Amino acid sequence: MNARALTLRGHMTARRAANSSAMDVAARWGFVARGVIYLLVGILALQIAFGDGGKQADRGGALAELSEKPMGSVMLWAVGIGLVGMALWRLSEALFGAAEPDGHKTHKRLLSAGRFLFYGFVAYSVLAFAAGDRSSGGGGGSSDQQSQDITARALELPAGQWLVGIAGVGIAVAGIWVGARAALRKYHKHLKLGEMSRRTRQVVDVTGVGGGAARGALFTAIGVFVVRAAVDYEPDKAKGFDDALRSFADTPVGPWLLAVIAVGLALFGVFSFAMARWRKV
Repeated sequence: MNARALTLRGHMTARRAANSSAMDVAARWGFVARGVIYLLVGILALQIAFGDGGKQADRGGALAELSEKPMGSVMLWAVGIGLVGMALWRLSEALFGAAEPDGHKTHKRLLSAGRFLFYGFVAYSVLAFAAGDRSSGGGGGSSDQQSQDITARALELPAGQWLVGIAGVGIAVAGIWVGARAALRKYHKHLKLGEMSRRTRQVVDVTGVGGGAARGALFTAIGVFVVRAAVDYEPDKAKGFDDALRSFADTPVGPWLLAVIAVGLALFGVFSFAMARWRKV
């Protein structure tokens, strides 16, 4: 191998290392941003469970709550940029494969591509809110109204009822999948367990299992409401985060079930902070 080839190879290696370092920072910042949102949603939902239902327990409510804090504007921009980092990291996984043994497989890349689109949309909505857009498109509107609007438009399409029904089933199944994987501690394979103390691992498991179960239950409930909206051809029956959370208070258990789910969502926020520290990227 001649000197030119060696130099070129050295430059390529350095570039890959730099890109890897950049993605590492982007991903970890993204997990922190996600954690902030879920922690605030959990706190808002807990307030609703105990009788203070004046604020939305969803992303819009979390952003509004954050904006009222000291340095709120700065924190909003930080969260939005963090979510951009999360989206870019997921895009890199879709293009080059994830940092796991089967991360190069097609289904893993497609899953990462879907996550890239999701986090890209969330990042856009947060940044729009930070820039002053308080409309639903800017992330400040009700998640319930957004869900109903999307459902209404989808129902107007050819075979709209079937499309909405299938989407609802997909969301519900995804919720069950999320909860089951959390209960089985499937997230262990993504963590640097060797760097954790025994006590730290126990705390992470409490937040991972409890948070994942609550998040799974919430998505399952949202999926069920979407299916109901499709079956009855009534888009108003579709619910976003806020209304779906409030529906837990209407069960025979009363507000205590909502309180449990709220604590779980806050735990998922803490788990996201743990992922920012110990996630393999």
